[in-house]
Amino acid sequence: MLKNSRYFALMLLLILSLIWGSSFIMIKKGLESLSAIQVGALRIIAASLVISPIAFFKLKGLSRKQLGLLLIIGIVGSLIPAFLFAIAQTELPSAFTGVLNALTPLFVILMGALFFQKKIVKSTAIGIVIGFIGTSVLIVGSSKDGLAGINAYAFLVVLATIMYGINLNTIKYFLAEVNAIAITSVSLLFMGPFAIVILLNTDILLRIQENPEVINGIYYISVLGVVGTAIALIVFNYLVKITDPVFTSSVTYIIPIVAILWGVWDGEQLRLIHYLGIALILLGVWIANRLSKGRK
Repeated sequence: MLKNSRYFALMLLLILSLIWGSSFIMIKKGLESLSAIQVGALRIIAASLVISPIAFFKLKGLSRKQLGLLLIIGIVGSLIPAFLFAIAQTELPSAFTGVLNALTPLFVILMGALFFQKKIVKSTAIGIVIGFIGTSVLIVGSSKDGLAGINAYAFLVVLATIMYGINLNTIKYFLAEVNAIAITSVSLLFMGPFAIVILLNTDILLRIQENPEVINGIYYISVLGVVGTAIALIVFNYLVKITDPVFTSSVTYIIPIVAILWGVWDGEQLRLIHYLGIALILLGVWIANRLSKGRK
């Protein structure tokens, strides 16, 4: 039974990788007719609207403290990162952004050690380091000018991954008694009004009137919000509860592979250095999860 549960968790991990690995190309498509702020706001609004019926039902069983934590999770784990990724992709290729997203497991460990008294298991640390090396290889390989090609917008993605690290640990250690659907639905419900206010303070209505392509952009971001945010976060938060933050955040090691493949489909070139980075990432995931399981 335990073995089947492990395979089930791995299957969910791969599904999440496909969904979130595809999110960067969808953001890119949305940015063709929308501003970064509009992309971020629309993503949260779509997710909030589709999940609001569930959220209203889940509100009844939550305490004031839990509601406060869910508000923080919504801001740190959904709202701010949605804008950070969109703004970053105005100056970074979608595959490059997907690569940087793989820093999340590193910050999960660091935030867990700094603020949640989480001990770092040696085998997990080794896997994370190898995965981080693979990520670095992909960062260099995805840049036209090597290390010199990394611009300041990359740090927006790094900031988002730090927030994900805080978010994951908060869910695991402070909301263990709250189910994944309640965590996702209520936190996104809280973010909806913020996103609506932000969107209405842009020129979205004027863009819709003057540019027919805006409808396509809204479609891409709406699908991203519903599937890539609302549904995927339910699965993600469920994984956090049945496994651990490090295992769940390993999804961000596989996301770059999917993101780069989408980049190739969209005209970007995949070179030998990319394959090297991908191999190191997969090795790191295997070591971090397989060996730490054996140690337990």
